[in-house]
Amino acid sequence: MAPSHPSTHSAITLHINGEKCSLSVDHRTTLLDALRERLDLTGSKKGCDQGQCGACTVLVDGRRTVSCLQLAVAAEGREITTVEGLADGERLHPVQQAFLDLDGYQCGYCTPGQICSAVAVIEEHAAGWPSAATGDVRPEAGPPPLTAEEIRERMSGNLCRCGAYVSIVRAVARAAAEQGTTEAAA
Repeated sequence: MAPSHPSTHSAITLHINGEKCSLSVDHRTTLLDALRERLDLTGSKKGCDQGQCGACTVLVDGRRTVSCLQLAVAAEGREITTVEGLADGERLHPVQQAFLDLDGYQCGYCTPGQICSAVAVIEEHAAGWPSAATGDVRPEAGPPPLTAEEIRERMSGNLCRCGAYVSIVRAVARAAAEQGTTEAAA
C-alpha cells in the first residue's frame, strides 16, 4: 500500500476589505499572490518579492504587513485591508487624498504600499508607539511630535525609486493633522 501524502492545498476564507473571499490555495501561496492573481486586487505591487521594498504592504488586523512574505493560509480569519479598501465609497481616505493633493507619488508603483504604511504609521504614532527616531520613549512622555524625521523613520520600510520622499513626508504629515492625531510638523 502506497503511503498517503497530505494535501498541499487548503480551502481558506480571507476577510478582505470588509468582504469574505473563499478560495483554495497551495500552502506556499503568498498573501500577495492570492490578492493579485486569485482575487484580482492588483493595487498591492510585487516589487522585490523579498520583503525589502514595501510595494506589497497591506494592513492585516490594522498592522503593516509585507504581503510577499505572508502566507495566505496564515492570514485566514484576519482582517486584511488593501489600498482598494481604504476609501469610503467615492471619498478617498485622508492619506490617499493627501498623496494625490501633494504629489506623494511619481510613477505610482510604490504608492499603494506607501499609502497602506502611512495609514498604519499615523495609527501607531497616535497610539504612542515610539520609533527609532523617538527621543523619549517613556510611556508617560506620550507621542512625540510627528516631525519629518519621525515620519521618515517610520516609513523607512517603503522604498520609492523615483525619490518622491519629500512629498510623501508632507502627505503623511497633512493626513495625520487632518485626522486630528497630531499637529502638522513636517
